[in-house]
Amino acid sequence: MTFRTLLTVTGPNQGEGDLKLAASLCEQVGAHLSVLVLELAAPPSGGEYAAVVSPAWLEERQAELKRLEKRISDVAGFLSQTAVSADLSDDYPDMGWADDVIGRRARYADLTILGPDLLASHTLKDKVIEGTLFSSGKPILLVPEGSRPTLKPKRILVAWDARLESSRAVRESLDMLKGAEDVRLVIVDPIENEFHHGEEPGADAAAYLARHGVKVTVDRLPSANHSIADVLRQHAGDVAAELIVMGAYGHSRLRERIFGGVTKSMLEGQSLPVLMAR
Repeated sequence: MTFRTLLTVTGPNQGEGDLKLAASLCEQVGAHLSVLVLELAAPPSGGEYAAVVSPAWLEERQAELKRLEKRISDVAGFLSQTAVSADLSDDYPDMGWADDVIGRRARYADLTILGPDLLASHTLKDKVIEGTLFSSGKPILLVPEGSRPTLKPKRILVAWDARLESSRAVRESLDMLKGAEDVRLVIVDPIENEFHHGEEPGADAAAYLARHGVKVTVDRLPSANHSIADVLRQHAGDVAAELIVMGAYGHSRLRERIFGGVTKSMLEGQSLPVLMAR
């Protein structure tokens, strides 16, 4: 996938950090920047009728709209000073519809960027992740605080589990993989049968990537009583990876929320940029 349009989502309580990050990534690859300014509407308390007649709730809504207007103005001012091509949109959805709104907007971008400011805003972060992954079919790039994001990484770790989601992540990141000097296809506790990784785990995926000109090495790793997420993080550090590419939510969202999973673990406490697709 060639990234021609990057989307970033921002709220009233965020600064310019994520905007600068997204703009710099656009400059790096000559992409268009799309910005969605979002204010999540306060839910009514005491039922719909009570909300209609509640002066406090109406005042809160007015305050939210004023914050949204100010944020739109601030973002427009920032974009007017950047050299990248950009567009600006906004919305004021109820909490329950926010992921749908974000997903619809993300369909018209190649990649949605979640910078440190957004990752620190837990409610909006969750809406952007779920809206993009489940309602747009497009990938996300998580950029944690202190990391050095680039869309032209030289060393990439691909977390491969032979599922549909990891295959899509590889497809979405194919241009980056082709441009990298070292790609590690990592399989943790591979299962050697035709329904999982085949007789030689990783061989088919490596052959596919090699035919695209990717310089790929297969690393088969034991978990040794560690979580898969911890094994991936450790190996990423060992090979000096600049980016992790992985599929997201191979299990249902509900199961991951209750029991945990690799996606949930990789969303928390990450130090490297992670590209996820579903």
